[in-house]
Amino acid sequence: MEYVYPFIEVVVKGAIRAMHYDVRISGEGNIPASGPGVIASNHIGYLDFVFTGLAAERRGRRVRFLAKREVWNNKVAKVLMDGMRHIPVDRDKDPAKAYAAAIEALQRGELIGMFPESTISPSFVPRRGKTGSARMAQAASAPLIPAAVWGTQRILTKGRPKNLQRKLAIVVAVGEPIPTEPDDDPRALTDELMQSIGHLLKRAQDSYPQRPAGDSDRWWLPAHLGGTAPTPEQVEDQLRGPRKKIDPSEREPFSVD
Repeated sequence: MEYVYPFIEVVVKGAIRAMHYDVRISGEGNIPASGPGVIASNHIGYLDFVFTGLAAERRGRRVRFLAKREVWNNKVAKVLMDGMRHIPVDRDKDPAKAYAAAIEALQRGELIGMFPESTISPSFVPRRGKTGSARMAQAASAPLIPAAVWGTQRILTKGRPKNLQRKLAIVVAVGEPIPTEPDDDPRALTDELMQSIGHLLKRAQDSYPQRPAGDSDRWWLPAHLGGTAPTPEQVEDQLRGPRKKIDPSEREPFSVD
C-alpha cells in the first residue's frame, strides 16, 4: 500500500486551492484505467509533472516520472521521491539503469511520465523529441499517450523567478493513445507523438482563458503568438553555440535517447 503519494496528492490539491488556480483538464479518459502506458508531454516549466499527474489521478492512476538523480541528494526529497516510486536518472554515469527500471515498471502495469524534449523549451514551442519514450513503450508493449500543458510556465520556468500570483489558469490536454509494436521505427513513432503533442498544445493555447496583462507580461507567450519568448530558431542557435560544461545538478528531467 502506498502512503507517500496520497499524502503528496493532498498537499498539491491543497496548494492549488489556496492559490485559486483555474485547472482545466481534458481528455483524461485517454489514459488507461489499468495497465501500462507512457505519458509524454511538452515541457515548459518545472511543475509540468504535477499537472500531468493530476490528469492521471482523475483516472485513479499514479505516474512514475523519470527525474535527474541529483534530486535524490536532498534527504527529504529522497524520501518523497522513493515513496512515490519515481525513477532516478544518472545522465552521466548510468542512464541505461533508469531505462531498465522504467521498462520493469511498465511491465508491472505502471504509468511512466516522460518529457521527450528532455529539457524545458525556452521558446515554449516543442522541440524535436528524443526517441526514449517510444522505445520504452515498444519494449513493454505499452501505448504512447501524448499530453500538452499550458500555463505552467507562468508559475516556475527556466530563467524566471517563481511567480506567486493567484488565480492563474493551467490547461492540460491528453490525446488518444498511440499504439506501439516492437518492429515500429522509434523515430517515426516519436515524430507522430510530437505532432500529436503539437496539436494538443495548440488546442490548449486556443482555449486558454487569460491574456498578458501588458507588454511586460508577454514573456510567457511564444513569438508566433505575439509574445517575447525567443523563437525556436534563436533557441537552436544558442544551443549550437560554443559548448560549455554543464553541472549535472542543472540538468532537467530526463528522456532517454
